[in-house]
Amino acid sequence: MDKKYYTVKLIPRRPTFAQDMTPEEREIMMAHSTYWRGMMAKGAVLTFGPVLDPAGVYGLGIIIADNDEQVQAFMADDPATQINNYEFYQMLAVVKE
Repeated sequence: MDKKYYTVKLIPRRPTFAQDMTPEEREIMMAHSTYWRGMMAKGAVLTFGPVLDPAGVYGLGIIIADNDEQVQAFMADDPATQINNYEFYQMLAVVKE
């Protein structure tokens, strides 16, 4: 089966999240970063990181998966789902070097 590429958007529950995280939220977000770095090491993530949108910072990643269900499983295992929400969309085409 051919792998598919997806954009994954992590949406904080408040627009000021990046500026006013509690210590508990910061700890969860550190675990979130560790989780996605591990997924990157396994070849399932091309890139991820925060986007400095003036309306509110959010996270964005490009991941590789077999299907929507696998993407949903990746997100479900992310510690950040305790305090944030996700959206994901399959990419129509991917241009690489």
